[in-house]
Amino acid sequence: MTKFESSVKQIPHSQESVYKTLSDLNNVQRLKERLPEGSTGDADMDKVKERLQNITFDQDSLSVNVEPVGQISMRIIERDEPKTIKFESDNSPLSFNFWIQILPVSESSSKMKLTIDADIPFFAKGMVSKPLQEGIEKIADALAMIPFE
Repeated sequence: MTKFESSVKQIPHSQESVYKTLSDLNNVQRLKERLPEGSTGDADMDKVKERLQNITFDQDSLSVNVEPVGQISMRIIERDEPKTIKFESDNSPLSFNFWIQILPVSESSSKMKLTIDADIPFFAKGMVSKPLQEGIEKIADALAMIPFE
């Protein structure tokens, strides 16, 4: 197994608010509906909108197309309120575990780190390691920009 970790992201929302939103994947739809139509002129917000449009989900699972890996699906296997949400791959080209750690900083702010532990065949490690590291960082950036409250 090969581990990839995002940098720690500061979030201007409480740990409980972040956990509540991310632990029910149906909230992705609510977040998509709250985003403005068309280009906002804010490059970061436009990137978040683009990523959210490519995700399909239900309460406990989500699926997204990630280049060059292809379709990746995962489902929540454990919720440890309010600090951790653990996922496992489901019908994906790579076997992996993914988790979101949320820690309080103050009553109104928190920090988050994402981790992927992937079973990457030796021959493919060089091809997918960089995209996976970049991908986890982009996911962390996108999650940190969500309006949690």
